[in-house]
Amino acid sequence: MRKKQIGQKIMWMLKSLLASYIVTGLSLLLLSFAVYQFKVDEQTVTAGIVVVYVLSNFVGGMIIGKLTKKRRFLWGSILGSLYFLFLLSISYGVYREFNTNGLHVITTFALCLGGGMLGGMLS
Repeated sequence: MRKKQIGQKIMWMLKSLLASYIVTGLSLLLLSFAVYQFKVDEQTVTAGIVVVYVLSNFVGGMIIGKLTKKRRFLWGSILGSLYFLFLLSISYGVYREFNTNGLHVITTFALCLGGGMLGGMLS
């Protein structure tokens, strides 16, 4: 019985992460279209990327919170952490090194964690 519950929660987490990545992809596509059409500056693009991180994790946190129904903030936090780890691994895979400063990494982690936690709490 316990293995079934663990397997079910893993599936819920994977579904929520997939939803987060779909939202990320669509949002970045929309952002790139806006950059192309309206010739926005770098600060606006950076703010847009921050919004994408928070929105994606918020949606994933809402989904995992609705599925688990207990400890929703915790599950949202776990989702945000896993999202961040995936981002970090993709970044490392592309650049073969961590070529960013530590403050940027910590800020990105806090955004992902906070977005997931907020989504979980508000679900």
